Amino acid sequence: MNLVKPILLSLCIGILCLNANCQGKISATDGNNKLDIRDAKADVNLDQIKLQPGFKIDVWAADVPNARSMAISDNGVVFVGSRQEGSVYALVDENADGKADSKFILAEELNMPNGVAIKDGNLYVAEVSRIIRFKDIENNLANPKFEVVFDGYPEERHHGWKFIAFGPDGMLYVPVGAPCNICESENPVFASITRLDVSKPGTKPEIYAHGVRNSVGFDWHPVTKELWFTDNGRDMLGDDTPDCELNHVTSAGQHFGYPYWHAGTVKDPEFGSKGKDASDYVAPAAKLGPHNAPLGMRFYVGSMFPESFKNNAIIAKHGSWNRSKKVGYEVVMAKIDASGKVTGQEKFATGWLDDASQDVWGRPVDVQELPDGSLLISDDMANCIYRVTYSK
Repeated sequence: MNLVKPILLSLCIGILCLNANCQGKISATDGNNKLDIRDAKADVNLDQIKLQPGFKIDVWAADVPNARSMAISDNGVVFVGSRQEGSVYALVDENADGKADSKFILAEELNMPNGVAIKDGNLYVAEVSRIIRFKDIENNLANPKFEVVFDGYPEERHHGWKFIAFGPDGMLYVPVGAPCNICESENPVFASITRLDVSKPGTKPEIYAHGVRNSVGFDWHPVTKELWFTDNGRDMLGDDTPDCELNHVTSAGQHFGYPYWHAGTVKDPEFGSKGKDASDYVAPAAKLGPHNAPLGMRFYVGSMFPESFKNNAIIAKHGSWNRSKKVGYEVVMAKIDASGKVTGQEKFATGWLDDASQDVWGRPVDVQELPDGSLLISDDMANCIYRVTYSK
């Protein structure tokens, strides 16, 4: 019996199924880098998570070490970066049962590969000083290879990990955090958000926004197409100041205050006198509370959640690291009206922090919407990804 044809046929069907999404199911070819995670368990306490009525949370994928930023292909393959692990993963729900079945390890021993983004079937990954690309990644999950797109970002590791995403203009947006808690750098690329044209080899980044201490999450408003981003406030000014920020960019080149002003009104005691008046900088669209480390954010555009979620920002607060009483460790929603004004904030998911005992068992990092409108939340402490669904 000729076994070559059935094997080749099976391989082709798998690739076609991946590209066509097979009515909700995704098949992926086997490889040495593919692990079965159907029976993997996460050390979590889901009964402690408090959600709004009608919502439910489950573990979508376990055994995802240091799960950080996420990107999702049109076919529903979830790509995940890590900060401490040095790895990049692809997670596949092959049978459409609402849980990942397979984990592909796409790369290891990278330099803080936190950020991931998808464009034209290619996967982009941000290391500290470079951007790399895996071409036609869905058809090469079992044999991933990357090329260097740009290798000119600073090598400083303090705030060197990056969130990346493609904007409506087709450019790749790449933040460069301040190389310190508080400082004034001679190199203007520090404390900024840059953008890079990955379609043109040899091009250099353009600084799009200045005065951004450390942004690890941003998205574009579904209607206005304007950029919104989270920013982590400086440390060592006490427990309750300054607030972390949600910012809104209305034009290229705007300055958001760092290191001179924080949260719009807090003048820095070391560098404030070197800057301009507070009114010369863009004030935050919303103050998110002190030291709670807001990271990933996405505008909700799906149809599964109630209409009140539409076009509002869902934000993961990673949680404080040096506050005398811990705060954050939750997911919130910022309500934004048609004029672009934040009208309020409300809790979406809480419970990773026990306020009374101050015990923490999980830290939300990023949020990402699946094609069906459910929401994924990555957790780099519990090494897993949750899925939040809604039913009336």
